[in-house]
Amino acid sequence: MKDLNIVLVNPEIPQNTGNISRTSAVTGAALHIIRPTGFEISDRTLKRAGLDYWDKLDVSYYDSLDELYEKYPEGEFYYFSSHAERLYTDPEYKRGVFLVFGRESVGLPRELVETAGERALRIPMLPTLRCLNLSNSVAVAAYEALRQFGFPGMR
Repeated sequence: MKDLNIVLVNPEIPQNTGNISRTSAVTGAALHIIRPTGFEISDRTLKRAGLDYWDKLDVSYYDSLDELYEKYPEGEFYYFSSHAERLYTDPEYKRGVFLVFGRESVGLPRELVETAGERALRIPMLPTLRCLNLSNSVAVAAYEALRQFGFPGMR
């Protein structure tokens, strides 16, 4: 398990996943993708967005979120949603953290966010707009966790 783990639940847009893969590669984060996805992983758009970083990416695939939980039973999971009350800057992230993001069109299931309690987090934005782009949200959250870790191994 890496210090930082990014989880995408049923991502739909290959360009977003490609951008997130690039963010994962340059930060040393592991990327965990929960199927089904809205695209083929071999899709050239996905790899083009990751450019020459694809071979440097630590990526794993799962058929369900439960499969990920089974693999990492001690994992500390945080769930990102525009419906959460707590801010993404509120928790003290521990190394080995999992940051979980939902589909671009609907986010994470409402019941998952509700049962997450204090582990449900949001990134502030104007209330008149729907949401921040998924790849931007991942970057914001990932760099907050890395900031708290002291940007290990980064310059």
